[in-house]
Amino acid sequence: MNDVVLSIRGLTKEFVLHTIDGRRVPALDGVDLDVRAGEHVVLAGASGAGKSSLLRCVYRTYLPGGGEVMFTRADGTRVDLARLPDAEVAALRGREIGYVSQFLKTEPRRATVDVVARAGAARGMPPADARRAAEGALDQLNIEPKLWAMYPTVLSGGQKQRVNLASGLISPPRLLLLDEPVSALDPVNREAVLALVERLAGTGVAVLSVFHDLDAIERLADRVVVLDRGRAVATGPPREILHDSSYELEVAR
Repeated sequence: MNDVVLSIRGLTKEFVLHTIDGRRVPALDGVDLDVRAGEHVVLAGASGAGKSSLLRCVYRTYLPGGGEVMFTRADGTRVDLARLPDAEVAALRGREIGYVSQFLKTEPRRATVDVVARAGAARGMPPADARRAAEGALDQLNIEPKLWAMYPTVLSGGQKQRVNLASGLISPPRLLLLDEPVSALDPVNREAVLALVERLAGTGVAVLSVFHDLDAIERLADRVVVLDRGRAVATGPPREILHDSSYELEVAR
């Protein structure tokens, strides 16, 4: 795990509350962070510490205010995601950077299996291979075949979450961002998702995630980074960080 895939230096982000006298609210305040190939780093901290904002800045859903977000592409070249043109960011999202949240956003009239297959095709898979891989991913995540032709809009919250994960994991990207991917799942499907994510380490995927589940963090994380008011204040193995009462962590124990 020596190859740094993601290197964040001095990352800042603030939000302007236009409806409340234009005041500025800091979300990230000079975050430094590295994630290596095959490493799973979990972000921890209290609500409002900046965990999801950091993921969205990396994925460029949010435009960073300052700092660097250096990403090493598959060909070895490095790009700053904080400054990359939108078209190039979109291309990287399709092929090398995946993002899975607890919410599924997709076209309302596209079959579930096609939603997942489309993600595989965007990463360079031939259409027939993408379709087979989509079916396999849905099967691994306990989405019944009778649901594959249905629109995601008619699925339950937990089913949508698993479809979202299948899209993120089909032809796994170089960097995977996970924002509470098991929050709406029952124990059986939660285990299916955790097992799938656990296997990613062996494929060399770099994972940066947010979990609020102590068991999941201890099981998956190589390293935990604690955020406090937008700053990275500690980093270390989960067994050290999670049981240190000096940190305010939003986790279910």
